Amino acid sequence: MIPFELNWTADEDGMLLRTFLQKKSISKRALTDIKFAGGFILVNGAEVNVRHVLKTGDAVRVIFPREVPSDSMQAERIALHVLYEDEVLIAIGKPTGMNTIPSREHPGGSLAAGLLGLYEERGIAATAHIITRLDRDTSGIVMVAKNRYIHHLLSEMQKKKLVFRRYEAFAEGVFSDENGVVDAPIGRRDDSIIERIVRPDGQIARTGYRVLKQYAHFAHIEVKPETGRTHQIRVHMAHIGHPLAGDDLYGGHLQRIKRQALHCGHLSFMHPLTGEEMNIVMPMPDDMKEMLN
Repeated sequence: MIPFELNWTADEDGMLLRTFLQKKSISKRALTDIKFAGGFILVNGAEVNVRHVLKTGDAVRVIFPREVPSDSMQAERIALHVLYEDEVLIAIGKPTGMNTIPSREHPGGSLAAGLLGLYEERGIAATAHIITRLDRDTSGIVMVAKNRYIHHLLSEMQKKKLVFRRYEAFAEGVFSDENGVVDAPIGRRDDSIIERIVRPDGQIARTGYRVLKQYAHFAHIEVKPETGRTHQIRVHMAHIGHPLAGDDLYGGHLQRIKRQALHCGHLSFMHPLTGEEMNIVMPMPDDMKEMLN
């Protein structure tokens, strides 16, 4: 694989190359990798160091070192549902029952291991830079960066709440309000390493919801989390008395579906390189569609 590279044109006389690259969100760690791990920084075709003084119109070319896949995760040949792919991003439709990354209970068959297998087949020297994780039994879109730089840019966008996820879910009971926002801090339950609860000393968490259709015993809802806490949607819906159908960890019933009825079906953001508005969609899986019937 050809190493990933970026090309820019300097727009200010007298600016240090280091400052210019910082403006482009290239971190100190990335600069260290470039210097010591086989990358290059060129100005007008000549290799320079970061103390080089730029002139307007200078052509700046950054060639990142080849990435070495992590030894801690084994590549696996797993059929993946690719929803979108370009030079720097790939979005995968994750089915229910698949871990995003390996866990102690489920060390094999993860989406990340499948990605490494895909990269191996294509000769892509990269590790699995997961941007948006999903619980094992939540289906939907998982976005992945193909290199550290894009991972860094998208992680910064997430911190600034510029990556938007929209979920569909089925929640127990009859809603008295068609729209609402659950604003309640979430933390780990003291006697569990898995379960989360609303607690005063927890992390800030906000979840917006809208009822799409109310049925006799449950509602089809759209959910937009404003923060990204572990189990956030599941905990917040249980907190307001409407646990997700199938989510027996948080009080949901298993009669209609055997896993939490939660699906990330829409992901939107501005492409970190082109600035293009990206909208990636994935329809609900069959087990949730069956509930509508």
